[in-house]
Amino acid sequence: RPSPRLKADYRLSVRLLPLRCSGAATWSGSPRSAANLPPLEGIRVLDLTRVLAGPFATMILGDLGAEVIKVERPGAGDDTRAWGPPFVGSESTYFLSINRNKKSIAVDLKHPKGTQIVQELAAVCDVLVENYIPGKLHQMSLGYEQLSRVNPQIIYCSISGYGQTGPQSQSPGYDSIASAVSGMMHITGPEDGDPVRPGVAMTDLATGLYAHGAIMAALLQRHKTERGVHIDCNLLSSQVSCISHIAANYLNAGKEARRWGTAHESIVPYQGFQTEDGHIVVAAGNDKQFVRVCQVLGLMELTENPEYKTNKLRVQNRKQLLHTLSQRFLQEKTAGWLKKFEGSGVPVGPINSIQEVFSDPQVKHNGLIQEMNHPTAGRITVPGPAVRFNSFLPAGPTPPPLIGQHTVQVLQETLSYSDDIIKMLLESRAVAQNSVS
Repeated sequence: RPSPRLKADYRLSVRLLPLRCSGAATWSGSPRSAANLPPLEGIRVLDLTRVLAGPFATMILGDLGAEVIKVERPGAGDDTRAWGPPFVGSESTYFLSINRNKKSIAVDLKHPKGTQIVQELAAVCDVLVENYIPGKLHQMSLGYEQLSRVNPQIIYCSISGYGQTGPQSQSPGYDSIASAVSGMMHITGPEDGDPVRPGVAMTDLATGLYAHGAIMAALLQRHKTERGVHIDCNLLSSQVSCISHIAANYLNAGKEARRWGTAHESIVPYQGFQTEDGHIVVAAGNDKQFVRVCQVLGLMELTENPEYKTNKLRVQNRKQLLHTLSQRFLQEKTAGWLKKFEGSGVPVGPINSIQEVFSDPQVKHNGLIQEMNHPTAGRITVPGPAVRFNSFLPAGPTPPPLIGQHTVQVLQETLSYSDDIIKMLLESRAVAQNSVS
């Protein structure tokens, strides 16, 4: 006679079959033609992340067609729901910016029934993404080793501050701290000023991109092996890997880095210049482009100066050269300089305000302004996906969810719970359903 545990595992395996075999189910319930099939159609993601790195990664997966089920704490939800102002109605714009194309299920992970629900969801999902302190979910029977027993094909991506093992693995991960520890802040800021935090959480965002890429690779690997995998993705490793040539300069030549403001330590001129009414960035990456810069600026005498003949010499003599160029750029407005540089072959661009960014014709053409209707905030606008495929046109995005907006729907449709069981779970506060559905 089969044990209750075996019966439960059998039910979970039966629930697993449609997802693994059909490849045609969509979380919106509407099948799409093969000619317009999103890359991750039929992939289901269980999102146990909060704040930025994890939600950014899972949002990208959702943009590519995956069904993303976001698990949140009843009441408070994701930390970023409270990060404001600004708010649109009661919704934080921070949360709205990184949580489209997701369902929200409010589950109390401290409640035994809540943990059981997440276990059952993991059994019917392809991917689980979490950003708890290493070992925390294992204590709750939600670690990779435990969940891979009921779903050997699960791709389990752990996002942490410093990695799953090592001397700092139990330290919480914060973008600003990882940015400092990794050296990113050391190389960011004015040449003669203090270290500066980048204007957005680039360490978190880089980690989210690494996690997204690792998950995509793991899905491809699973197609070959039919086995899942545990991915260790962390802020420190992501940012250290992203200091690229700065790291190589030190590791190979013992060269310690310094701050350069908008300038480049190895190329001159390659930086921002103040104009009469703003700033322009000029990137003369070779000697030919330097000559063209001098032609545009009406400073051809600089091309005859033996101290500026090659980039190596310009780097050595940057101070006087940059002073001369800076004085010239101050004499005209940014728009005038941009017009003069048209057709020159020299890469140039204005330093735009955010208002100017979203007025830019190319930004609009690239679909980077995405509008949608939110159930309580009304019409909202967020930055759109950065990547396009010629194989599919994304359907209209679903708005970032309310806390627990889809709890009952997920329990009914994904786990086949009866109305009586759902009612019991709601009454016991193991789960919560938002009143706006």
